Amino acid sequence: MLKLNDDREDRAVVPQPSGVPDDLTQSSGFIGNDIRALRQGRGWTLTDLAKRLDRSVGWLSQVERGSSEPSLADIRLIAGLFGLPVSFFFSHTPPSRESSYIVRAETRRKMRDDETQLTEELLSPDLGGAFEMVRSVFAPGSSSAGTINRPTEEAGYIIKGQFRLTIDGQVFDLGPGDSFSFAHDNMSWENPGTTPTEIIWVIAPPIY
Repeated sequence: MLKLNDDREDRAVVPQPSGVPDDLTQSSGFIGNDIRALRQGRGWTLTDLAKRLDRSVGWLSQVERGSSEPSLADIRLIAGLFGLPVSFFFSHTPPSRESSYIVRAETRRKMRDDETQLTEELLSPDLGGAFEMVRSVFAPGSSSAGTINRPTEEAGYIIKGQFRLTIDGQVFDLGPGDSFSFAHDNMSWENPGTTPTEIIWVIAPPIY
């Protein structure tokens, strides 16, 4: 891969990377907010992320403020760094006044973790607010890859299926209509059932 000039402001047109459908060529309009939220969710400074991207702090600051648009090559690097699909940073529809407030079902940004068989859709318009709302679908028999501990406050509501949630060693078996909340705790999860489990999950601050 060719190394891009860190301080170059005039970006060349970069061919669309593989894995990005043709109809996902318009950025959501909130990409700077998303990158900032992802960075802050990991406790990284601008300098930390800039070093990981091999880019200048000034360039990254402009991207986060929305005064500069990253190229597809940049987005590809950022997506890989945060373990997200490139398509996460794109929407099926161009930015509009509605998109600041509304997420249509067909335009949700999707994420999938093949290791844990977890599929998630971002229900929030972007990651720039104090929290994010996610629709999570856990495949039958799936489980987290070990214990999870993140600097967040989280809550969820089980829509359908079975869900086994372990919080600081306490095991809770949950079903449709049950809800939960925890903060800064050691957590793991499992779908012990034979059907997918669907949960609406709220996380503050945003991490996806």
